[in-house]
Amino acid sequence: MFKAKVLIKRRPSILDPQGKAVEKGAQHLGLTNIKNTRIGKFIEFDVLSDNVEEAKKEVNEYCLKLLSNPIMEDYEFELSEI
Repeated sequence: MFKAKVLIKRRPSILDPQGKAVEKGAQHLGLTNIKNTRIGKFIEFDVLSDNVEEAKKEVNEYCLKLLSNPIMEDYEFELSEI
């Protein structure tokens, strides 16, 4: 069995209105050195497989088909045996 940790981020060419809103909030708090805030998603789950290659394939498919929007987002993941 493996633990998957997935990080999903908007592509650099895509605007991030949520990141801009958070950054504006930081400026209102007097945090003027904060720049280029981007908001992403972190997702963790278990993969019930004993084969690392099979687990990687399944996690990749899960990310492509459900967790991320391949038009606007990039993702990366790591697997660790549990």
